[in-house]
Amino acid sequence: MKKIAVIACLLGGIFTSQAQKLNEVKWNVFNTIVITSVELGYEHFVDTDQSVGAQIILNDRFSYATQNSKEGKYKKFKTSSIAANYNFYFGGKDGEHASGYYVSPFLKYRFGSYDHDKNVDGHIQRLETDMNSFILGVGVGYKLVKNDSFTLSPFVNIGRNFSDEVVDQFSGIEFNAGINLGYRF
Repeated sequence: MKKIAVIACLLGGIFTSQAQKLNEVKWNVFNTIVITSVELGYEHFVDTDQSVGAQIILNDRFSYATQNSKEGKYKKFKTSSIAANYNFYFGGKDGEHASGYYVSPFLKYRFGSYDHDKNVDGHIQRLETDMNSFILGVGVGYKLVKNDSFTLSPFVNIGRNFSDEVVDQFSGIEFNAGINLGYRF
């Protein structure tokens, strides 16, 4: 009888935890409009106030740095990124799974190159900077949830870049912001 009770409790715990699982796909619409970057993300909720996430960023730029196609002023990012994060939610409404303010530590890996023109002894030379680097940072934001299905989430991130070549060309500190539109299933 004890074995049956223990097995029933374990199965009940497993099914209860399965019922609380939620997934969310999201798209950073702000950066698509502003810098033509495509940022797609996935979030898996491990509890009502915590989740793990992953992102892929195509045409990733360093802190909104501009691009230019004019000779002598040429600047072109040929970079993409992947990122992983863990989100902690605070103060959402009752009945709204993982909503309200959140803090999100993340690890990001950017790969690709940055091509740019530089004036060397009166001649324009096209140079390439290797953008391969790890970025460690934290983000904060606020997630609005409608019917536990649709989400809107403005956020801002700050990260530390660990590539000497990138730091020499740009900076060691990088900012990013956006507005994610999401759908939960």
